[in-house]
Amino acid sequence: MPARVSETFVLRTYPFREADLIVSFFTREEGKLRGAARGARKPKSAFGSGLERLSHVRMAYFQRENAELVNLTGCELIESQFALQSDYGRGVALDFFAEVADQLMPPHEPNEKFFRLLMAVLKHLRSGGEVWSSVAYFSLWAVRLTGILPEIRVSKESGEIAQEMLRAPLSALTPRDWTRATASDLRRVLVRTMEQHVERKFMTVPLLEAL
Repeated sequence: MPARVSETFVLRTYPFREADLIVSFFTREEGKLRGAARGARKPKSAFGSGLERLSHVRMAYFQRENAELVNLTGCELIESQFALQSDYGRGVALDFFAEVADQLMPPHEPNEKFFRLLMAVLKHLRSGGEVWSSVAYFSLWAVRLTGILPEIRVSKESGEIAQEMLRAPLSALTPRDWTRATASDLRRVLVRTMEQHVERKFMTVPLLEAL
């Protein structure tokens, strides 16, 4: 089968054999896939730094018939999140986004709106946006886009924030001093909804709540 090239976010990698990686990645055209990156752990590989968490890349891959894993052949870096990782809070938020996307997105189902959601929250963080507004916005839209948005029973302030987030882009929200306490009841409802849906606890949530 000829190689495909797709705009992609790298969600997670796992060591495989001596020099390879298993990569979970979310493509714009085909949804979430898993693939083997041969030689990716060698000093000089065809992937360079493109397999870092939430790297935005053009991924080249091909899939053999009936194979569970695609074969990754290389990637071209579009946008790195490396600068965000120097800040611990932003780094934890990246881990949260990647874990949620990896757990919520079903294999082989494109979701253009979810792809653009990732782009929006990462752009907001890179431009100096608040961690907690990014986490709340991402969580609310992740739940909505996967069709599991519950009836939200939260404080009046949190309800107003949720309504605004459903109407306006992240960058256009009413300015406020965001802290961990801001809309924390909304965040807990959304996280609990996602965890119940995937039937597991997110490993990144305790780290996030300890910020």
